[in-house]
Amino acid sequence: MNNYFRFGERIAGYDVPVLNEREVRAAAGILFLFALVSFMNSWLMGNFRYTRIFVIAFLIDFTIRIFVNPKFSPSMILGRIAVRKQMPEYAGAPQKRFAWSIGLALAVTMFYLIVINNMVGPINLIVCATCLTLLFFESAFGICLACKIYNLFFPHQAQACPGGVCEVGEGHGAQKIGFAQLAIVALFVGLIAFIGQRYFQPTELATPANSNSAGPANEGKCTPPDWAVAIGHAEMWKLHNNCK
Repeated sequence: MNNYFRFGERIAGYDVPVLNEREVRAAAGILFLFALVSFMNSWLMGNFRYTRIFVIAFLIDFTIRIFVNPKFSPSMILGRIAVRKQMPEYAGAPQKRFAWSIGLALAVTMFYLIVINNMVGPINLIVCATCLTLLFFESAFGICLACKIYNLFFPHQAQACPGGVCEVGEGHGAQKIGFAQLAIVALFVGLIAFIGQRYFQPTELATPANSNSAGPANEGKCTPPDWAVAIGHAEMWKLHNNCK
């Protein structure tokens, strides 16, 4: 039974249970992709169906991770398939469990708000943005932001951190960042901002002849719903419904 209900694997040479960081990052990338698609459908199109579906899937996935075994989590299984030919990179499981508990709490919050009570408002955006940020940093940079919170409270218990960040060190000389590199990034950002401002001004969408905005009789059809106003989406809603 312990082979099924456990968190992390016991690997020789490690004092704590560990997880394959490559699988964790792959799973985070998979979840980030679907989270982003559902979020953009809600934000731009006002379609919350995919968000509700994703929240349920996310909640089930993280419940399995924490209370059963991460290796039976659907997203972790897909991540394992994706990186199955790569050399494992092990990271301590205790801090991951703490981080995923935060993710589970966010999932429960969203499940209560948007699935059970069908509530839409700024709190949803904050929770979604938090999830997206955590997943993006994990998948793109291998940085577990919630793990850093764990390290603050339990600095001596965090072991086998990805990239050895739990160890004190200044890094290799090749990793140093100088003024020239920072100047290049600043110039690049400034150049792109100038090009966007100078050559790609926003344009208004053409309004069809049968637009809802024509005539006082149709004025009510162009009144943004309460949820759009609540999340600051009123103008975007009008744009997508040909009311501008």
